[in-house]
Amino acid sequence: MDAEEAGMWWYRALHARLLDALGDMRGDVLDAGCGTGGLLGRLAGRAGITRVGLEWDAEAARRAGEKSGAPVACGSVNALPFADATFDAAILADVLCHRAVEPAAALGELRRVLRPRGRLVVNMPAYAWLLSGHDRRVHNARRQSAREVRAMLGAAGFADIGVQYWNGLLLPLMVARRKIFPRHDSASDVSRFSPWLNTTLHTVAEIERHLPVPLPAGGSVLATARRP
Repeated sequence: MDAEEAGMWWYRALHARLLDALGDMRGDVLDAGCGTGGLLGRLAGRAGITRVGLEWDAEAARRAGEKSGAPVACGSVNALPFADATFDAAILADVLCHRAVEPAAALGELRRVLRPRGRLVVNMPAYAWLLSGHDRRVHNARRQSAREVRAMLGAAGFADIGVQYWNGLLLPLMVARRKIFPRHDSASDVSRFSPWLNTTLHTVAEIERHLPVPLPAGGSVLATARRP
C-alpha cells in the first residue's frame, strides 16, 4: 500500500472521489483509518484545511506522518482519542468494512468528535456477494449496498445522507476477476499493475467520475452525511 498508493489507479480514483465529496469545505479534517498517508498527502493541497490522521497500526501511522507531514495519532476508530466536537469533517475510506471495526461504535465516535453540521464522508466496498479472496487478504469482513450504508448512517444519528455507487464501468471486470475466474492464492488486488493497464483502468474511472449522473451499480458506495 505504501509503495503503490501514489500511482495505483484504484487509490488515485478513490482519493479523487473523496476530495470531490469534501467539496470546498474548510476547517479541521480527520482521516480516520489513514493507512500510510496517501489521502492526507493529497489533502495538503487544499487551502484552509488542517489535517489530522488516525491509524491503529503503529508502523503505518509513523509512515503516514512522514509521508504527509500531518500529525497522525495511533488508535482505533472504535474509541477515538479526540475530544468532543473537534473536527469539521471526517473521512472513513474503506474502514467500516474492516473486521476489527465495530461500525456502530465507530460511527458513534465519529458523530461525537464532529462539530454540529460537521461532514462525514464514507467509502464502502459494495455488495456482500462480492466478498472474495481480496477481501480476506485485506481483512474486510463486510461489503454493503447503498441502501444498507444509508440505513447504517441513519441509525447512527446522521442527517442529510447521500449515497451513490461508483466504479460501475469496471464492475463487470471485478465480478469476472473475483467470482468467475478467481485467483486461488487469495492475493490482494493491491499490487503493481503494468503501466498500460494502470493507465487504462484509471482513465475508465475518470470517465465515469465525469458522467452527468451516477451509475445504478458499482464496486463501491460513496456516502456523505452531516452531524445534526
